[in-house]
Amino acid sequence: MKTPADLRARRRLIVLIATGTALVVLVVFGVYGLLTGPTRTPTENTAPTTETSSPSAPSPGVSPRPSRPVVPPVRASRDPETFAGTVAHALFTWDTTTGLMPLDYTSALLDVGDPTGTEQAGLAADLATYLPTRQAWAKLRPYATTQTLAIDSIRVPDSWPQAVQQAHPGQLPEGATAYTIHGTRHRDGTWNGKPTSAEQDVAFTVFIACPPGRDCYLLRLSGLDNPLD
Repeated sequence: MKTPADLRARRRLIVLIATGTALVVLVVFGVYGLLTGPTRTPTENTAPTTETSSPSAPSPGVSPRPSRPVVPPVRASRDPETFAGTVAHALFTWDTTTGLMPLDYTSALLDVGDPTGTEQAGLAADLATYLPTRQAWAKLRPYATTQTLAIDSIRVPDSWPQAVQQAHPGQLPEGATAYTIHGTRHRDGTWNGKPTSAEQDVAFTVFIACPPGRDCYLLRLSGLDNPLD
C-alpha cells in the first residue's frame, strides 16, 4: 500500500518529467525558428486564413490617418491644341494650403514629358522658373495663396514654320509643334483675415510633340513673358 509520501513523490516526478519535456519542445521550436526565420505572409499561391485575410477593426477612439493629397495627373490628349491648353492650366494651377509642395506640381508635368528622357532635364529647369521656390512657397502659405490661369488665346506662333525649317535633321521629334498662350494669372489669398486677389497678364510658349496615333507629350517651355511670336 502506497503512503501519502509516496504519492507526493510520484506527483513531483511527473511534474519534473513534464517540465523537462516542455523545455525540450521549446528549445527545438526555438532553434527551428532561428533557422527558418519569421513566418511568411500568405502569397497568391497560398490560401490565407480568415484571421489574416480580414482587416483588423480600428481601435476605438482612433481616427484613420488621412491620405496625403496628390496633384491631379495632366490629362492625356492626342489633339495638340487641347494638350497645350491642359499643360498651361497645370503649369499655373496650385494651392499652398493642401500640404503639397512645388516639386509635387513639377513632377506631375514631368510625367507627361519627353518619354525618351532627352528633354527632361531642360524641362525641369524650365518648370523651376514658373513655380515658386520652396522658400517663397513657405511665405505664401500663411496667406492661403492659390493660383489659377484663364487662357485668353492659344495659337501656333507665326515664327514656328521658320523654326522648323531651320532645325537640323532629327533635331525635332515627330509631330513637334508649338503653341503661344496669352492669359491672365489669378492669385487669391487672405491678408489681415480678409480675402484678397491679384491679376497679371502672362504670355509663354509650350513646345510639344504629338506623334501620329499616340498621346502628345511636353518638350520644353519658353521663358515666362518671352514667347515665340
